[in-house]
Amino acid sequence: MTAPRLHNLPNYPFADLGKRIQKLNEQGKDVIQLDMGSPDLPPAPAVIDALAKSAARPDRHGYAGYRGTPDFRKAVAKYYQNRFGVEVDSNREVLPLLGSKEGIVNLTLAMIGPGDVALVPSIAYPAYAMGTLLAEGTVFEMPLLAENKFLPVFSDIPTDVLEKAKLLWVNYPNNPTAAFCDLNFYEEAVAFCREHNILLCSDNAYIEVTFDGLSHAPSALQIAGAKDVTVEFISTSKSYNMAGWRLGAAVGNEAALDALLKVKSNVDSGHFHSIYDAGIVAFETTTQEWLDERNACYARRRDKILSVLSQLRLEVDEPPKGSLYVWARVVGMSDTEYTEKALLEAGVSITPGSVYGNDGKGYVRISLGISDARLNEAIERLLRLWN
Repeated sequence: MTAPRLHNLPNYPFADLGKRIQKLNEQGKDVIQLDMGSPDLPPAPAVIDALAKSAARPDRHGYAGYRGTPDFRKAVAKYYQNRFGVEVDSNREVLPLLGSKEGIVNLTLAMIGPGDVALVPSIAYPAYAMGTLLAEGTVFEMPLLAENKFLPVFSDIPTDVLEKAKLLWVNYPNNPTAAFCDLNFYEEAVAFCREHNILLCSDNAYIEVTFDGLSHAPSALQIAGAKDVTVEFISTSKSYNMAGWRLGAAVGNEAALDALLKVKSNVDSGHFHSIYDAGIVAFETTTQEWLDERNACYARRRDKILSVLSQLRLEVDEPPKGSLYVWARVVGMSDTEYTEKALLEAGVSITPGSVYGNDGKGYVRISLGISDARLNEAIERLLRLWN
């Protein structure tokens, strides 16, 4: 009875994993989750206060509009100006989202149809490919390999594929590999998409999660003329510890945002007004000091994992500079064998790299979004398992 578009759409891997963990917990197993990239720390107090104060107002409970509130869009534009020196028109080049994941899939539905191609990294957040499959388009995988620092090589994409390609997805700091890119990469990507009439889709969800003295990651919109061919997705989820609030934004090319809005306005009605009010506070008042302190916590957890990595039969080429993950190569077995043993024998859930694509085989992703106490216990369990 289901629509044909569902026949080639696999289950979302984290939904299946969640069901499995729930069953194990119901059976009395205490599973420590190092799989989900969900911040364990709260937002800044001012953000929570803003939500409470706004929700107490009698004029904040109606519809806030399909484009969100003007003040929220202005806050996003101001953020781009202050953080990156990028001028953004808040009325035409900013569109609020119910978290960036929703925008990623809905933009794909707006731009891709049967016969169209989306260029997706071979190791990637599943939503890029899932959105394309929902739109009944074709996914072409751009290899993401360690020898290329997990950056795609655009010149390797075949000409016949480029003739059908409409979207190109990039994501740095990267999920799951934690790879970084610089402005030279974005300059190349913008030029490539301009040459081939492709929309560059920059998923920059981890733009404020950086380590080792880096205040933030670069934006694709910093490249001159980028808005002609680029939409960038940002989110309060990872930047401001607001994952459950589901507040993000798409920024950039006006025509693409209009197409995205056409889909969104038919399937959702925007956020609760008070969520926008809290988001404004997050964008406008979060200090570098707060970000540095939060990121230092993640960095300490990263270093704790790296310090025992060889004892856990894992290895990395270099420490991650950002994102919320350690992406590690498994030694002596497959990624699925490793994660199955960790889950069933140690009660620790780690994501196998193969759920992110074929080139993720042989790797695992370990999340830093877990309390220090639970991380310490997880490490102790894994050390007992492997030693």
